[in-house]
Amino acid sequence: MTDAPTVLLTFAVNDPELDDEERQEIAQKLLRQLKQLDEVEKVGRAEDSNLEEGSRSVLATLVGVLTAEVSVENVKKVLGFVGDRLSDKPIIIKVKVGEQEVEIEAKSRKELEEAEKVANNLLARMQGTSDA
Repeated sequence: MTDAPTVLLTFAVNDPELDDEERQEIAQKLLRQLKQLDEVEKVGRAEDSNLEEGSRSVLATLVGVLTAEVSVENVKKVLGFVGDRLSDKPIIIKVKVGEQEVEIEAKSRKELEEAEKVANNLLARMQGTSDA
């Protein structure tokens, strides 16, 4: 792995007509597919960071939510891949570059393309502040 900056993408299936089991099934299928992509450096289910210490939770992961760490060069490919698989489902995408994070709700391929632009803008800002 290189020292090149990476983008953390969080995908959440956001269809109110689906129950938890259906959202989890969609996320599980997408997780398997993303693991097979060379463009994805790391992928997994998102963990619930809001659990109280000592609480006993059946689900320590968030239902229907995945995170993927992707190099800047591969953001477009990964978002396109996800868009092709979830094009008929509303999703929430969080794009995090460094300490900056933006959340986008996407209901179409065009809105997914906006997420890529946001990731590139965040990266440009981050690189602009780290250059001396």
